[in-house]
Parts: sequence; structure tokens; C-alpha cells
Amino acid sequence: MYRLLIADDEALEREGLELLINRMLPGMFQIAYADNGRRAIEQAEDFRPHIIMMDINMPGIQGLQAIREIKTKLPDTKFILVTAYDFFAYAKEAVSLGVREYIVKPAGREQITSILTQLIEELEREKSKRTEELHLRDKVSQLQPLVENELSLLFMVDQVLDADEAKLSDWLDFPLEEGCAVVAAFPKQIYTLDKKKLYETFRSFAKTYGISCIVSSLIDLHMAIFIRNDTGAASWKSGIKTFGEKLSNLAERQFQIPITIGIGSVQSGAEGWRKSYFEAVFASDVDRHQGEVCVFEEVLQGPGSNASRRPVSLDGQAHSEDQRSYVISALQRIREQREQQTITVIDKAKQYIGLHFTEELSLEETAEHVHLNPHYFSKIFKQQVGATFIDYLTGLRIDKAKQLIDSADEPALKEVCFEVGYKDPNYFSRVFKRVTGVTPTEYRSQAK
Repeated sequence: MYRLLIADDEALEREGLELLINRMLPGMFQIAYADNGRRAIEQAEDFRPHIIMMDINMPGIQGLQAIREIKTKLPDTKFILVTAYDFFAYAKEAVSLGVREYIVKPAGREQITSILTQLIEELEREKSKRTEELHLRDKVSQLQPLVENELSLLFMVDQVLDADEAKLSDWLDFPLEEGCAVVAAFPKQIYTLDKKKLYETFRSFAKTYGISCIVSSLIDLHMAIFIRNDTGAASWKSGIKTFGEKLSNLAERQFQIPITIGIGSVQSGAEGWRKSYFEAVFASDVDRHQGEVCVFEEVLQGPGSNASRRPVSLDGQAHSEDQRSYVISALQRIREQREQQTITVIDKAKQYIGLHFTEELSLEETAEHVHLNPHYFSKIFKQQVGATFIDYLTGLRIDKAKQLIDSADEPALKEVCFEVGYKDPNYFSRVFKRVTGVTPTEYRSQAK
């Protein structure tokens, strides 16, 4: 039901319009009244009508004046001017206020019905458009973390995606200019926590902190936040350390876990951000800096660090080349460790799939088993195995089905379908043919 305000100083006109509208368009409107311009403004604020039928000539505040004021607060309201005079005298001002419809007294029922029906259709179109826009905005808001994760993965794990950093950064409105990586390294006890809640808490904190950043998913025991220097201030980097300290406090306060924060050097460009990320991983080494906030450059120079025990010359001063070699080799070790972790995780996933492929098994369940974000797991699984999760799972099921069909027991094909993890024999038959080129029945005939 739509809300309609009738503003007219003549009671007979108001009552006549209400009677006509309820008769011609029954159940369509909830109607309110105003007998002058001031009351029209007050009623509009309280009643918030979809449509206002406004008499031009009323005591006190005139109709066009009232429309002008109501428009400031209710810009989407539709107006119909009601006048006993030549409308063209008011046309210019009315058009400037967005008023397109008018009725000259006395108006016929067909004209009033036609105009109201037209405005209802317009309101419906606008409502539909708003719904579509909200739906699109909702989809974009859901996609944004995924796109941020895609771009983060390009910095974190080489060759995981075929995507273009420039295109992703443009879509996110996140230029790859000066910035640095911050890595939160978690203890193994997070495996007992709600990882979705952990991720959403950290992402929400970063997004509302007042920095321009993209946030990766929680990958095993690490989470990366790439922060852009959009202030240009020299003091920007020191503020990042404060951010790291607050992030650490958040983990302690919300989840009662100590985390280590690593902060990479300020870099620019995709390769620079990737370098900053590996530096941040190095600085976030839990074994050496548990519970601390560590800046990569300070870790290299700090007392007691591995960097301080690098080879030195006879005069006690480290050669800059030695230092550079140390950093490069350290980052390479980190990269190799991460790659080895990825391989180990995939082996563990394949083992789990091998044990459960005849059951209702999902990618999300498998990713949960190996403590990875499903989106990230899907990407690295395809990279390492050479097939998508579904194709790999289907391959195992069809191979098992062929073994059962070839067996001496010759089970019914319906039984084979259920034994290899499918519930619908028709669907099983379609999948079997897609993979082998023949139906299960044809395969059994060929095997004899």
C-alpha cells in the first residue's frame, strides 16, 4: 500500500478526491490530509508519503513553496499539482522542482486514475531498480574480500593465479604505490578457535582503523595485511608499528592468544610488495619473537638476532654484501619452507580425499581438515595436482566404479552408484559417460 497526502484548503475537494481514489483504486493507498502549506510540510515529515497531491493556492505557505521545502527532505516523493488556474503560469517553477504531473479542477476520474497509476508504475520501477542496486552492492561487498585475497595471493605465493596485479588493484582502487606488508603469525592453538570469526575480527579491525589496506585470508598460521601509504607523510611507517601493537592487543583481548607481528620494508610495485611480504614473514618468526611487533629493518640490526651473528670482517664491521646475501638467503629459506608446507598440505588433503571420496565430501570440508581457507585451498590444489578438487574427486569415484563393475561379484549398477558416493543413478551415469566416453551399462558390456 502506498501513502498519499492530499493538501488542499477545501474540505470538499479533499473528501471528494479520497472517495474517488478509493473507488477507482481500492486498497492501493493510505491517505492523509493537510489543509494548508504549513500542515502539508509537517504531515510530509511525519507521514512520509510516496505521492503528494498539492493545491497551488492555499492560505499561508503556497503549494510550490511547500513542495520546495518538502523536496529537501523527501527527494523521492512524487508530486501532482492541483490547480484551478492555468498551469502554464506555474510550469517553469514546477518543472525546476521536478513536478511533471498536474490536475486542473474540476478533474475527471479517468485523468486522476491515469496519473496515479502512472506514478505507481514509476514507483515500482524505482523500487525494482533500488533492489537491483542493493543486490549488486551486496554482491560486490561479498566479492571484495575475495578479490583482495586474490591480489594478496599474488604477493604471497608465486604462480598461484593467472590474474594481473594491475587489473586487480585497479578493481579494488588500490594502486600499487608506496606501502608495506604486515604479517600476523599465530600460534598453533588457533586450530581450536573459530577461524572464520578470527579472520572477520582482524579484517574488520584493519578496515576500520583508518588505513588504506587489503587483507588476505587466514593461510595456515599466517595472515597478511598490505597497507598503502596514502598520506605521503614521512611519519607514516611509525604509525604502522602502532597499528601492529593494537592488532596484537586485539588478539590477546578477543582470543587470548599471543601473536607475533612482522612489518616489511616500504616498497612499491608488485615485486616490491612481494619482497615486503617475505620480509614481514621473516620478522614475524614466532620462535624468535613470540608476542612482539617486529620491523624487518630493526630485526636485522637488533642485538641477539641471527643477523647480528653474520660473518664479520677483521675490523668487526659487517660487509654490506654479506648483509645483503644474508637477507636474500633468509627470504629464500622462507619461500622454500612455504612451498614445502604447501606440498605437505596437498599430500594431507589427497590422503583425506582418498579415505572419504565415497562419502558426501566437499571442498570446504577438506579445506577445513588441512586448516586452509577454501578459496586459497582450491587455488593451490589445482596448481599442485593439475586438476580441480571436483575433477580429482570425480576421477577417484569413477576409477572405483570401474573396479566394482569389473569385479567378479558384478554388483548392480545402482549399488555401484551408491558405493562410490553418488545418490542419483542417472547423474552417476552422466558423469561416468562424461569421464569414460561410455555409460556404465556399455562399459560392463565391453568388459565381458
